[in-house]
This record gives sequence, structure tokens and C-alpha cells, in this order.
Amino acid sequence: MIITGASRGIGAATAKLAAEKGYAVVVNYRRKTVAAEKVVTEIQASGGEALAIQGDISQEEDILRLFEETDRHYGRLDSLVNNAGILEHQMRLEAMDAARLQRVFATNITGQILCAREAIKRMSTKYGGQGGTIVNVSSIAARTGAPHEYIDYAASKGAIDAFTLGLSKEVADEGIRVNAVRPAFIYTDIHADGGEPGRVDRIKDSIPMKRGGLAVEVAEAILWLASEKSSYSTGIFIDVTGGR
Repeated sequence: MIITGASRGIGAATAKLAAEKGYAVVVNYRRKTVAAEKVVTEIQASGGEALAIQGDISQEEDILRLFEETDRHYGRLDSLVNNAGILEHQMRLEAMDAARLQRVFATNITGQILCAREAIKRMSTKYGGQGGTIVNVSSIAARTGAPHEYIDYAASKGAIDAFTLGLSKEVADEGIRVNAVRPAFIYTDIHADGGEPGRVDRIKDSIPMKRGGLAVEVAEAILWLASEKSSYSTGIFIDVTGGR
């Protein structure tokens, strides 16, 4: 299983849980080498198999190298978790420039689509593969629009929702299932990237369950979609949002 953006947060939790369930895990990361290696070390200490591979998924050449290194090390691919994503500081649209939009879309849309392309080339029965699963990490922002905060991020996740639906139908008869999770209000450090590290605690009283979510709770949904337990589900979404 390749998990993009797996050095922290939801990606790291998914990597650890996947290893517990018997997957050999590729821990992809962009910059946080020490954090990624720590995830690998923890997995190995628990008897699991993991490998850290650096790669910025906003760059096509890095994506190609990520998959080629996985081929060389493991020789096959069974699952891709398209987790890597970025957001930038909270602001209204009129304060955003084109460079910001290009950065967000390059990672959150183009990068995820290109990773899926490479996974299909390896998993599709059309190309001699044995089938597999793709799980895209979207966001509840795709439904809310995230006004006054990061509508560009929300727009990118809306694109991923549409992509999930289309791709699920495109490869359904090639042994590949494509699904997505839509988390929200999860305790991860992505909120610090947006300029408000305490965002979950600020809004938790507006969440029906009156608390923020944990990364491992999202990981559980991802692993269900990646496994044979969801064998007759494709093109579906699991909202991990505390009832919102």
C-alpha cells in the first residue's frame, strides 16, 4: 500500500493501522524525513513492513519515482491511499493570488489524479494486474465550501469527489475499486498550516458529537474501504465528521 503524505496526521495513522493489518506500507513524504522515518521505525518495531520514500506529489517526476521505487522494492501494488493534501492560511477569495491556487490545486487535484493514474497502470487487469483499491482523502469542505477560510481547498476537494465518482466507474470492470473518505474537525497539525492550530477546539461545540475526531478514526474508515470487507462498494464516500 502506498500512502501519500504519510509522515503525519491521518497519513501516519493510516500507515500504522495498515501495517497492523498485514500491508507492507510505503510511507511517502515531501519534506519531513525524520517524521517519516519515525513512522517506519514504529511499524518495524511492531513487526510490520514499511519503507519511506520522499516525493512531492505536486511534481510529476516525483510521482513517477515514487511508484518506480515501490516497484523495485515490493514488485506489486495492491492499494493506493491518496492522502497528501495542503491548505494555506485562512482568507477570503479576494485576498488569494494565482500562485496560491496553483500550489493548492497542483497537490490536491493534479497530484492525486496522477498518483491514481500510476496505480491503475499497475493494478488494472487490463494491464495484467491483479486488481486493487484506491482510497481518496477528500474533506467535508467539498460539501460546505469552507467560506471565509479556504474556499480554494474546498474547491480542490470538490474536484476529488467528482474524480472519485468518475474513476470508480471507469475502472470498475478492471478489478479496481475507487472510494473516498471525507473527514472534518480532526486533530491534526494541518490546522496550524491554515493559521489556526486550535480550530477544532474553537468549533467543537457546533459538532453534534461535541468533540473533534482522531486521525485513527479516519484511518479505520480508509482501511475498510481498502480491504475486501468493502468488496461490493465503489464510488462511495464515508463522512468522518462527528455528525456534521
